[in-house]
Amino acid sequence: MARQAGRNERRRGRCGRIVGRREVRQRFLIVCEGEKTEPGYFRSFQVPGVVVDIRSTTNRGLDLINEAVRHRTQDEYDQVWCVFDRDDLPDAVIRQAFNHARREDINIAFSNQAFELWYLLHFDYYNTAMMRQDYSSRLCGHLRTLGYTYTKNSTNMYTILLDRQATAIDHAHRLYAQYSPWDPATADPSTTVHLLVEELNKHRRP
Repeated sequence: MARQAGRNERRRGRCGRIVGRREVRQRFLIVCEGEKTEPGYFRSFQVPGVVVDIRSTTNRGLDLINEAVRHRTQDEYDQVWCVFDRDDLPDAVIRQAFNHARREDINIAFSNQAFELWYLLHFDYYNTAMMRQDYSSRLCGHLRTLGYTYTKNSTNMYTILLDRQATAIDHAHRLYAQYSPWDPATADPSTTVHLLVEELNKHRRP
């Protein structure tokens, strides 16, 4: 009888869901600034067993965080992430967005200066600031050696770079660690996209 009870044991999971002993699928909400580059990358992400709800928006900074808060009320999610870049946002606006996200238990995959830094880290370790236009030119050079042509809103970047993902994660961690403490507004270049990538990979099933 005790053994049967053990098999039927149920518990209340995060977000109030009732689950059995088998681990429930993780549910991610990812709200991206922009309509193509970032959403396209994460929509291509291969994470069996993970539910990924991706929303794109033109909102930035604090408005982006607030939009994620609104979307979160519409369903149950285990993790909520916002993805955005430094661009031309003032330092105070960036810090305000991070502080608000922390209060709301929302994670941020942030790039200073641009999301393309995450792509570049698949090829080499970049720890020196550069002009935004240099990101694309350097990325074009790297991809040319692989037989690809890069355009701003390429939809196949995840597939092209997958074999080099572990290298990018190592480079991103190393880059993040060089700042003490890390300040998203001034740490140029830097990215925390790898933290979201690691979370997605961690919860995937075979």
